[in-house]
Amino acid sequence: MDEERLIRRLKQRDDAAFGELVLRYQGSIYNLCYRVLGNAAEAEDVAQDVFVNCLRGIHSFRGDAALGTWLYRIAVNLCRNRLKYLGRRQYNSTQALDDVPEGAFASGRSTGVVMGEAIADPDRALEGQRAETSVREALATLEPEFRELLVLRDVEGMSYADVVRVTGLAEGTVKSRLHRARAALRRAFEALETSR
Repeated sequence: MDEERLIRRLKQRDDAAFGELVLRYQGSIYNLCYRVLGNAAEAEDVAQDVFVNCLRGIHSFRGDAALGTWLYRIAVNLCRNRLKYLGRRQYNSTQALDDVPEGAFASGRSTGVVMGEAIADPDRALEGQRAETSVREALATLEPEFRELLVLRDVEGMSYADVVRVTGLAEGTVKSRLHRARAALRRAFEALETSR
């Protein structure tokens, strides 16, 4: 019910509703863009474009899917376009991990450690952080369509039905590509681990 009211207010061009939309979805949209594009500045630009496109096209939103799913669809399409644009310019999409803004991978669902909270096992926490860094680096080496599916399904935890809505692919295609994407990620991860 809350989402229906928000959509109605957005269609009426309510500025407060737009602010609420941005607050509700900016983290997850930015994270999706960052993980697909591999560059913080590009992800910020695309994430802003997602909300601008949403505002422009809200009157065409039919409600066949959730508002968040529609925003993800816009984000994925804009990321695809940006990758094509950058590919024509021989742009290197990876960036040093030191250049990643603090909290870039935090999400609303995060159960991470809060500042000042005692860490039960610092060695395990450090090991987990290293593994996460390796996974991010391996993810950045994958083809964009593989990276996109892995982020949507495995990182964002979307259902297959929502991934189908966001990508426009058939469910069988999503499942087979996701299988190949996971295998490619495993190979990339193992290659990074053995090279260290």
